[in-house]
Amino acid sequence: MNMSIPILVVSGQVYTVELLKRYIQECENFYFFADTHDFSKAYNAIKELEKVFVIVDISDYQEQALNFISKITSEFQHCRAAALSDRPDVDVLIRTMRVGASDFLSVPLIKEEVFEVLKKINNDLTDSRPKKSKCRIITVYSNKGGVGKTSIATNLALELSKITKENVALIDLNFQLGDVTTFLDLNPSFNISYMLQNLDKINENFLLSTLERYKDTSLYVLADPPYFKQIDNISSKDITRLFNILRDTFSYVVVDTSGGFDNSAMTALENSDLIFLVTIVNLPAIRNCQRCLELFDKLGFSSDKVQILINRYMENDEIKAEDVEEVLGKPLYWKIPNNYFTMMSAINKGVPVCEINHDSNVALSYKNLALMVSDSVFRQKFNNRS
Repeated sequence: MNMSIPILVVSGQVYTVELLKRYIQECENFYFFADTHDFSKAYNAIKELEKVFVIVDISDYQEQALNFISKITSEFQHCRAAALSDRPDVDVLIRTMRVGASDFLSVPLIKEEVFEVLKKINNDLTDSRPKKSKCRIITVYSNKGGVGKTSIATNLALELSKITKENVALIDLNFQLGDVTTFLDLNPSFNISYMLQNLDKINENFLLSTLERYKDTSLYVLADPPYFKQIDNISSKDITRLFNILRDTFSYVVVDTSGGFDNSAMTALENSDLIFLVTIVNLPAIRNCQRCLELFDKLGFSSDKVQILINRYMENDEIKAEDVEEVLGKPLYWKIPNNYFTMMSAINKGVPVCEINHDSNVALSYKNLALMVSDSVFRQKFNNRS
């Protein structure tokens, strides 16, 4: 019994509790600890347990239940939570995952789904097998300089860490002119060259203690090499290996690359799950974007993998968003509004734009972009369940 994981059920639905109790009795790795509909009592019980799996019914008092899940998953390292609901839909799933729930169970309960969740939680809390990576690598790219790639990469990475509350890595692969540390006013002790020389030593603890953490967030930054000579021996094979290692520790890896088609940029693009191809609204930039799309098509990149992002967009521009879509033959994924003074203030002070004015149109745009990226992951998870 002592080796089993206790399960605490927070629900006022007697039938649901009894059914869960019956299922749990069939699982040797778990035991039914208690049930309650009182969040305060549940919280006090969790404080006394070394490990615990909490199943929270959010069918009633949804806001209170979601706040409770957020509180226990953020405060207790060895606590995992799943949500129960008799009104399952994609928006509810997204909210529960965003506040920290590991899983979602629909009411009426399906025995096989309960067992699947319990198996996953057991593996997670006991480390009985390597975790299956669900990381998403996002590369921000343009073959034209001066379009704001680094601003997009840094602000997107920070917003993803704030919204998902998960570990996010921001990688500077612009080995000649990297600016990520300047944009965040960081002076890291280690850089990507050091990481690539120590690939055999890297594990989760190594990464989280070596990468530069941005303030009190879950954003970790891997800087570009400070000296050109450090890039001489960096190979595509090593970069690919580093990406595979990062996948096991981080939920998102955001990559800022050079503007060319060098080995590091191409390696990042090939290993990416999502590519934001950045352009601004003028004819040379759009033409360059068109050439990139043609190249990516020849390389076999899927249409879903490559998404168009317009930076510094103005509604009253002579060239409209619809015109860009027609020329590129592809819908736009996102438009970041032009706000020169707010952006320049952020860049000059070395802070994300949300720290200058979190209510500005450009700060809200980055936040909503991160929401859209993270929501697409949750929606995919929901669709896989259906």
